[in-house]
Amino acid sequence: MAPFLSKIKNLFISTKSHTATEVIFVLGGPGAGKGTQCALLVSSLHFAHLSAGDLLRAEQQREGSEYGALIKNYITEGKIVPMEVTLKLLENAMREVIKSGKEGERKTFLIDGFPRQMDQAVKFDESVCLSSMVLFLVCPEDKLVQRLLKRGETSGRDDDNIESIKKRLQTFIATSMPVVEYYRKQGKVVDIDSSATVEEVNEEILKGMEKIIPGITKVAA
Repeated sequence: MAPFLSKIKNLFISTKSHTATEVIFVLGGPGAGKGTQCALLVSSLHFAHLSAGDLLRAEQQREGSEYGALIKNYITEGKIVPMEVTLKLLENAMREVIKSGKEGERKTFLIDGFPRQMDQAVKFDESVCLSSMVLFLVCPEDKLVQRLLKRGETSGRDDDNIESIKKRLQTFIATSMPVVEYYRKQGKVVDIDSSATVEEVNEEILKGMEKIIPGITKVAA
């Protein structure tokens, strides 16, 4: 195990107690509202939010990036970027959050859009830490398409077009659903109907989180 991974792993404790540092995965199809809901949780509970997709897009646009062209190609084709690239970007981002905090400070990470396939889930569990919970945002496919096309009018993203959207949805069903079931067998999944209003979805998320880790929504600082 790399020195940094070893250091990170020691900082994370998989537990049902809200006194430890936790990692919460936020999964759902493209357009399910992962970013929106994570932003609300960051605002109200002061969690640290890391979006795998945002990290990849930022790296794609970073001048001199050795992964930029590769990432752009994978995203445009609706494919999953190689695990090593995504995991490295997450590691770097987590390290920065931990370095900026106080010694011994409790930190809850929301990681959205990851893991997207089984090898990512297994590698993260083995090399970084065991997650505490998975928030799974469920929404009908037709509504996801409508949301993404609407977002595409202003987002400027390469993948907010109907062709890429269809590919992304197909990829999600084929690769991410096994991940959800993997964690469901561990009793970690909270199913959330994300077709409702933003406020209603947020309320259900808070209730669901309390069922898995009692007290986690009461510890904002």
